[in-house]
Amino acid sequence: MNGRIATLMVHSSPLDQPGIGDAGGMNIYVAENAKRMAAMGVTVDIFTRRNHRDLPDVVELAPGVSVRHIDGGPIEGVTKEELPQYIDKLAEEFKKAISGKTTYDVIHSHYWISGKVGIPASKKLRIPLVHTMHTMAKVKNLNLAEGEALEPELRVIGETEVVAASSALIANTDSEAASIVSLYGACPDIVHVVTPGVDLYTFTPGSGRAIARGILNIPLDAQVIAFVGRIQPHKGPELLIRATAEMLSHSPHLRSKLIVFVIGGASGTGTAEVERLKELVNWLGLTDVIRFLPPLPRIDLPNWYRAADLVCVPSYSESFGLVALEAQACGTPVVATAVGGLRTAVADGISGVLVDGHDPRAWSSVLARLLVEPQRRTLLSLGALEHSSHFGWDATARGTLDIYDRVLSDLAQQKTSIGG
Repeated sequence: MNGRIATLMVHSSPLDQPGIGDAGGMNIYVAENAKRMAAMGVTVDIFTRRNHRDLPDVVELAPGVSVRHIDGGPIEGVTKEELPQYIDKLAEEFKKAISGKTTYDVIHSHYWISGKVGIPASKKLRIPLVHTMHTMAKVKNLNLAEGEALEPELRVIGETEVVAASSALIANTDSEAASIVSLYGACPDIVHVVTPGVDLYTFTPGSGRAIARGILNIPLDAQVIAFVGRIQPHKGPELLIRATAEMLSHSPHLRSKLIVFVIGGASGTGTAEVERLKELVNWLGLTDVIRFLPPLPRIDLPNWYRAADLVCVPSYSESFGLVALEAQACGTPVVATAVGGLRTAVADGISGVLVDGHDPRAWSSVLARLLVEPQRRTLLSLGALEHSSHFGWDATARGTLDIYDRVLSDLAQQKTSIGG
């Protein structure tokens, strides 16, 4: 197709750095997919909530891709949890923004809050709504970390309404598609699978582990494990910390060479979780092993992936797991939880290892075994490169455009049938 798409992502902006606040894999997904679709001839306008006073109304992200700011609620200091109270205002502003001379073929919303914002404009202007869930309340509530609060019923209701109002729903994996149908009653005919990608031009093996460690001042003989992501219970950094303690209690000889990097910032606006984990590290006596680093610019991440022997993704649920793909594209094996999209992102036994559950003892056993088997890590590294090579963003963009075409074709047939 050669049309114009109104993409909605209101709770976080594609201009925000992933790993800070509520910015994460979805920000990368929206921006990268938009760039690839634009390169294929489609114009993409990404509508997001203005969250800084000095932001212009329109920012060009790439040729054919613009970020357009709409207002709703206080400009600064609004958390994702507080945002639902401004949905009506954002919906009105979005409807105004796309009601002018510019016409849009499809509204594509990302995450449930954006879906709710898009529904009124979709109905009023008769523009089909395509929605990508990214995460789902019912799935998260079935896989909570210890002490983690249930997702609110307001979100469950909102997601159900978005599912009912959408002309098409895009899932990251077959398992996510099945969850949308079974948990939200979606019609299977409108649920499609488009696998997210990875930037295979940025995330590469580069010059190898030794060069990366030289750049980052990491000893060449160190054994390095890395966690990259937002510091929140659902992402599982505490599991990695406890697994490290368990591993060193059974294999104390690993301690002198082991470095575990926890790279990322607190989710939302608070820092309580980061401080709690630092206190836990101190209490467990791991301050010489575990090092916390703030969120890093994406341009710096490849060297951290390359420098690591293993990258851990111990999430309690994950719609896909972009970090797992990025690490593998850099040639680093991944140890991840066997949940959700991570079953697709990691080829168990080929590009990494999937671990059932969140028992620190099970994780420590897997990590220790891999650390003492360099030949196996080498084989997994080769498998990681091969596996990740199948997940370029171009394929994601083509798959997304195919769904737009199908939705528009179905709409045209409906109009013809009504006219006839």
